[in-house]
Amino acid sequence: MGRIIDGKELAATVRDRIAHRVQLLRQLGVEVRLDAVLVCGESDAASRVYAEGQRRRCSDLGIEYQLHELPTGVTQRDVAHRIRALNADPDVHAIMLHLPLPDAMDTYRMQSLIAPGKDVEGVNPANIGNIIHGRSSLAPCTALAVMRMIESTRVNLRGCRAVVIGASNIVGKPVAAMLMDREATVISCNEFTSEIEALASQADVLVAAAGVPGLVKQAWAKPGAVIVDVGINRVTAEDGTRRTVGDVAFEEVSDAIGPDGWISPVPGGVGPVTVAILMENVVAAAEAEGHAGE
Repeated sequence: MGRIIDGKELAATVRDRIAHRVQLLRQLGVEVRLDAVLVCGESDAASRVYAEGQRRRCSDLGIEYQLHELPTGVTQRDVAHRIRALNADPDVHAIMLHLPLPDAMDTYRMQSLIAPGKDVEGVNPANIGNIIHGRSSLAPCTALAVMRMIESTRVNLRGCRAVVIGASNIVGKPVAAMLMDREATVISCNEFTSEIEALASQADVLVAAAGVPGLVKQAWAKPGAVIVDVGINRVTAEDGTRRTVGDVAFEEVSDAIGPDGWISPVPGGVGPVTVAILMENVVAAAEAEGHAGE
């Protein structure tokens, strides 16, 4: 069996550091705050639950949380106006936009409006582009979480073969770029990649982010590999119960990588670390603003 990359434990470590940094900022007269924009609509109930959970997580770390609720029926211009107002407010350090937006709105356009220095979800194209150049920026939270989990195993990325399954703009592509920045040899795979099983079976580091339940099987895993499962898929069991599974067939792949390998579970893997990384980005944005004002 492979060793577990415990996302809950890693997230707790990140949160401890965040709380300390928040206290240091407070001593400098900087109050850390996250401003979130929520457009009410059909997904209102789920979004409110998520926002309330976010408020609690911020409170636990000493971060203020302000939710800007825009009523059903607002236009894209209204949302854009609110984002620009937050960009211009010197007391606002961190901005995020709750999704999904109403169908009539252009999500890409709205995310592009968030000032790069306040874009704590790392979704502004400028921040994603900075990853390619190896510049310090606020990168997408899930991609940063994946890298933090890989680094926690202390694997030497220089020269290793890394395979990333999935090429989304906020996970697969930035993860591949960050692995290349650390001098790994990276193969990015998508649904049209031929011989994907053979490629995966040679990977020292394998990141599964395809959104396909149980895609990565035993034969796909190299003994001693580091495997990070980004998939969060809701499936129905034979007895009718619903459960969350990843893109990796956990038990058989864990056996395949053996005691020298590492594997992240679902749930309890990337998810908790992603949430912690969002809070870390909030603090980083506040620190950058604080230094800018010195």
